[in-house]
Amino acid sequence: MTKFHSIRDQLLDRLEEMVAGEQFPPERQLAETLGISRMTLRRAIDELVAKGVVRRRHGTGVFALGPKLDQPLAASSFTEDMLARGMRPGSRVLSFDTAAAGAHIARRLHLDAGEEVVAIVRLRLADEEPIALEELHVPSSLVPGLCAEDLENSSFYVLLRERFGISLNHSVQTIEPTLLDAAEAKHLGVDELSAALLFERTSRGSGDVPFEFVRSVYRGDRYKVRTELTVPDRTSVVSGPTDTETDHVNPDYTPVGSGPTDNKSDHANPDHTGDDQP
Repeated sequence: MTKFHSIRDQLLDRLEEMVAGEQFPPERQLAETLGISRMTLRRAIDELVAKGVVRRRHGTGVFALGPKLDQPLAASSFTEDMLARGMRPGSRVLSFDTAAAGAHIARRLHLDAGEEVVAIVRLRLADEEPIALEELHVPSSLVPGLCAEDLENSSFYVLLRERFGISLNHSVQTIEPTLLDAAEAKHLGVDELSAALLFERTSRGSGDVPFEFVRSVYRGDRYKVRTELTVPDRTSVVSGPTDTETDHVNPDYTPVGSGPTDNKSDHANPDHTGDDQP
């Protein structure tokens, strides 16, 4: 192990004893404590910044971010995910509008173009820290009387079930890397073009009827996706013809839902149902 890697690991050990938001000692003091040059220390901290475990605030210092929130590949909500981690989930409604569905949203929700949908933008919080920005579209006919206040610091799925009789039955979700634009970065409190995870999910209730389309961006420095892999039963593998040749089948590792979806892969299909995510 090189001296640089040893220093990096010492900093990671120090982070294990720090809480999110706690500040590192001043650069000069920390370099003297570790017996290294400030240049070597900066390089090590640069790597920690890239790993998403600390944040450097120019003119202020370096702060611990705490462990990333992991999103299992399973159907659950952001609210459930955060509560399971002992964190306080929250949401702030940034906009709430009723509008005609465009072609893209109409296709996702199996609506005719121009049918009315409720369009909601929410900031999702964990212990008051911004974690994700969520754009939610729901057919207006399914949620009569829904208002912005209904979604402040509450689970959308619980609201759907208890007030509108809609229960999640099935979701399909995609996840891909993205970069935050200026508006997204401002809401999430990070720099423009910061790395993020983009979740897009269509959820269905009874009768396989779509009831929501959600697009969410999760901070890349605070969220990761967790997948549980299992080995298939090899005894069930069927070989090919034996009279001339045998087809060899390699076992595939198959992701299995283990938790939710915050993001989540969020997730009993691969879905974070982000809400929770809604």
